Amino acid sequence: MSAWPDGIEARAGLLISAFAKRGLMVATAESCTGGLIAGVLTEIPGSSSVVDRGFVTYSNDAKIQMLGVANATLETHGAVSRQTAIEMVRGALSHSKADLAVAVTGVAGPGGGSAEKPVGLVHLAAASRGGNILHREMRYGDIGRDAVRMATVHTALDMLDEAAER
Repeated sequence: MSAWPDGIEARAGLLISAFAKRGLMVATAESCTGGLIAGVLTEIPGSSSVVDRGFVTYSNDAKIQMLGVANATLETHGAVSRQTAIEMVRGALSHSKADLAVAVTGVAGPGGGSAEKPVGLVHLAAASRGGNILHREMRYGDIGRDAVRMATVHTALDMLDEAAER
């Protein structure tokens, strides 16, 4: 029995299998999910041929130090923004050997939200080494911390799949 809800582990297994066949490596840059994306990917046997590394960059300092996110970006747009997610995914690629990367930053709740950035707001970015970048702004709503984080993992896996097809 899987510890992962909603078929997430099965989805990760399909990605690992497809990426292994194509010789693709993946990196993750995670804030609000705290490593869950890398966790579900590495749950799959054989994932070591696909997962290069994961960055858990919960604090702004970690985003700056580990991924090269510009302090000016964080000051101007905030940690939960399109701009930060894109800088995070670019940093994951430049600080890894991965062909594909995904980055997530958001407000999982239950607190921490505002009128401009409510609980359930998550910015995700996925990119390939070829330069294609995808961005999604998801507004999952105040559905509970676990549900926001799992919904984010679902979306991130979908975006990795999309980035691989570009």
